[in-house]
Amino acid sequence: MAKKGSESTAPAEGKEKKEPGRLKQIGMVAKVVHRQSPRSIPLAAGVAAVILAVFVGIGIWTGSWILWPLTGLPIAVLVGFIIFTRSAQRVQYQILDGQLGAGAAILDNMRGNWVTEFAVNANRQQDVVHRVVGRPGIILIGEGEPGRLKSLIAAEKKRVSRVAYDIPIYDYKVGNGEDQIPLSKLQRTLVKLPRNLDKKEVTQLNYRLRALPAKMQMPKGPLPKNAKMPRGMRGQMGG
Repeated sequence: MAKKGSESTAPAEGKEKKEPGRLKQIGMVAKVVHRQSPRSIPLAAGVAAVILAVFVGIGIWTGSWILWPLTGLPIAVLVGFIIFTRSAQRVQYQILDGQLGAGAAILDNMRGNWVTEFAVNANRQQDVVHRVVGRPGIILIGEGEPGRLKSLIAAEKKRVSRVAYDIPIYDYKVGNGEDQIPLSKLQRTLVKLPRNLDKKEVTQLNYRLRALPAKMQMPKGPLPKNAKMPRGMRGQMGG
């Protein structure tokens, strides 16, 4: 899970009490997936059933009535669950695509040692630039109209270069147009970047960036509704 620029100080016990159980989380996700993509759950269940049937058939053919079905059951469940979670991920992208703050929601769900600062630069039209720091270096993610984002990204790149020195600075614009990166490929693109820094260098870079004066505050209402999948599904995202 990516680290955010500001973390809640509420006791862990209070958070645990408010969060639904794992089965309830999966049920909530299943309802969303079924509503957006009715064929996804039957497909996952069908594939799992076919795999289990194959193992049962092998058991009948070999005379190992217990061993093969017991071996096939967890495999069938695992494959079915993988298909289901990928369907949930696709549905999430469909829900978020085109909404203000969609990129921020995806970055918020990333796994791994990433530190994300949301809306480090923005304008009155609600075009925003997010800053991500990780092993590749500094990554600037723009959301909004490409023409207006060009100046916002350039200004933020100039600002962070004061403390970045020779550290690589990447920039991307989220969208479906030319020179933009689709929302569904955002995490995949970030994790495929080269690892230019070690952990110590990443920590030192974050210290220097935090020393920079704040540029902008996050506009009100930047994250779209249903931006975050239930916690039980987030482990399937990114990385």
